[in-house]
Amino acid sequence: MGHLLSKNGKRVKKKKRKLRRNCFLHGPCMLCFIVHNTSSLAEDQLESASKLAERYAALGSPEDCARFLLSPKELALWEEQGKSLLSGVPAKLFRTVSAGDYSEMVCKRKCPPGAQRGAPCFHIPLCILPSSSSSEGSTGGLPTGAGESPAGTASTATPQSPSESTPLVPSDSQGDCKAFEADMPSINHLPASILLNVFSHLSVRERCLSASLVCKYWYDLCLDFQFWKQIDLSGLQQVKDDLLIKIASRRQNVTEINISDCRNVLDYGICSLASQCTGLLKYTAYRCKQLSDLSLMTIAAHCPLLQKVHVGNQDKLTDEALKKLGERCSELRDVHFGQCYNLTDEGMIALAKGCPKLQRIYMQENKLVTDKSVKAFAEHCPELQFVGFMGCSVTSQGVIHLTRLKNLSSLDLRHISELNNETVIEVVRKCTSLSSLNLCLNWSINDR
Repeated sequence: MGHLLSKNGKRVKKKKRKLRRNCFLHGPCMLCFIVHNTSSLAEDQLESASKLAERYAALGSPEDCARFLLSPKELALWEEQGKSLLSGVPAKLFRTVSAGDYSEMVCKRKCPPGAQRGAPCFHIPLCILPSSSSSEGSTGGLPTGAGESPAGTASTATPQSPSESTPLVPSDSQGDCKAFEADMPSINHLPASILLNVFSHLSVRERCLSASLVCKYWYDLCLDFQFWKQIDLSGLQQVKDDLLIKIASRRQNVTEINISDCRNVLDYGICSLASQCTGLLKYTAYRCKQLSDLSLMTIAAHCPLLQKVHVGNQDKLTDEALKKLGERCSELRDVHFGQCYNLTDEGMIALAKGCPKLQRIYMQENKLVTDKSVKAFAEHCPELQFVGFMGCSVTSQGVIHLTRLKNLSSLDLRHISELNNETVIEVVRKCTSLSSLNLCLNWSINDR
């Protein structure tokens, strides 16, 4: 009915326009009956019905709609307007309204977005409605019509005033919907530790460009220090030095950063970050060809606790950076200098002597790295577990030194030009912890 009146209430005056019978109630009600049957109304009755419909359409909440429809005062008005029609209405259509019926008479159009059309729209508990004894004078005498009792005498009960009638909702629940929505369960009611755990599964891009824009609370959570310990900016071409400077100025507890494939990051940005984040432990910068020795030397100077350096495919990197790492970063455990073509034995030997705790060393296509480097690592880094010299200028004379490494578990000797069967057999025999051996592209190795 609310849908009908709110859409068509102001059009009742137009007799030629056919009203839509799309009331959502399961059965007819008095106001629907009067409005739907406007073709049988006189001109003055039609005017009154139009005003009645306009008043209903102006209501703003389901409770107001129900109170309007069930008010004894309004029932009396409807009775007067529909006097000529009510005599022909079956008595069973008019009955005392109970609390169970009340939910069926709520305007379905005024339900909140997303509510099911056939379901009641209530968000707050309801009090018991007036019983049949309290509304007998206003509703019980209607079936016979014209406000008379079944015996034909006028009803003696007087309608209750709005102030005397029982409220439809508790007095403390008559505020607007915002008060109720504040009490609704929300994800923001979860402890901050749980939300932080949820956000930890998001990438930096998802936290910065999605989650942090939801609300101020989520924005603050996304700035939590734990999310800025490990920063992965790999592949983001929009990352420039100014972003690294901002991160360094606000979050000085960064322990890991990955700027692989960030072509717009220069030495200045890395130096700014290293000077502020002295607790940096892991630094990854694959394919950043624009970076030089300056960035890695600055990291070595300001981050003595550095444990991991992966800077593969940097053409400008030289032995000077490796010497600085050997001097200042004795805690280094994992290095990757693959395809850094300017590195020589001089820098590798300095690194091996200064970093005795190395556990992983990987070189790839470093043509200036020879057997001297392999021997230096075997002598000075007894904790090595992973060794790779793919495509380097290494021979069997250098590989044989790796038999000293008792903890060696993985060995990558792909594309070693001068590797023979005897060296492989000796390495396998003495390195009892070896679990992975890669001998691809070695044409001199046979079934033996």
